[in-house]
Amino acid sequence: MENATLKCIVRYNGAPFAGWQRQPGQRTVQGEIEGALSRIANSPIAIQGAGRTDAGVHALGQVFSCQWPGTPPSRLAHAVSCMLAPDIHLVSVEAAQPDFNARFHAQWKRYVYAFDFGRVADPFSACFAWHVPYRVDLDLMRKTLKQFVGAHDFAGFQSAGSQIWETKRTIYTAELLHGGFCGSTDNDHLYRIELTGDGFLYKMVRNICGTLVEVARGRFTPAFAGQLLAAGDVFRGHCAPPHGLALATVSYDPYPGGAALDDADCATLSRL
Repeated sequence: MENATLKCIVRYNGAPFAGWQRQPGQRTVQGEIEGALSRIANSPIAIQGAGRTDAGVHALGQVFSCQWPGTPPSRLAHAVSCMLAPDIHLVSVEAAQPDFNARFHAQWKRYVYAFDFGRVADPFSACFAWHVPYRVDLDLMRKTLKQFVGAHDFAGFQSAGSQIWETKRTIYTAELLHGGFCGSTDNDHLYRIELTGDGFLYKMVRNICGTLVEVARGRFTPAFAGQLLAAGDVFRGHCAPPHGLALATVSYDPYPGGAALDDADCATLSRL
């Protein structure tokens, strides 16, 4: 009986988990999914995620691949979702090429980070947006955000603890938009940053978002973010908390207008 390679899309609330990656004695997203799949298959199933989200970080469109013994059940996604609800929802399961790897074949990703700029925290947004009670200059935030678009060495926005040696990444789009990525629909103080790129360093998105807030509230000068980017030194900005962040999209097609990444490029950029 030959194994089938599966490509799966999953969304989850990261709050109850110690991150994506399997860890002994900890409740993790990978551990929960592998446990459910293994029970259904009556055989150990290991999965490979497109990225490893930290504790408290959410996902709207995380992708993982796995090897399934034989033909997978037609209602596999539904069965796993029922077993892991409400924290994890397996959105889709589809057959993939035998050599497909969710991590190493990803072409680009989109992350979203949500803020609540109201003076008082909204209880229906608090789990999925960073409450920032200070007065912030949104126009300055947008202007500063534009500095990150393009190919840069983002070493100055990588947190300590990473073993990444290649720190150059390309950001295709960087936007500050009105509204969060989930939560209350009547909270007019919700905003989100969307970053699309070919890869992201350890805590890079949170470091960018936290630093932008400090610039927009006047704690850092408008030139500070650009200085960090140019210096490529130890991160000296502010790291935003994890609960405002979500991995929104992982794509395996070249970014529109961007160059396709070969297997070697994907392998280098995936080492997060």
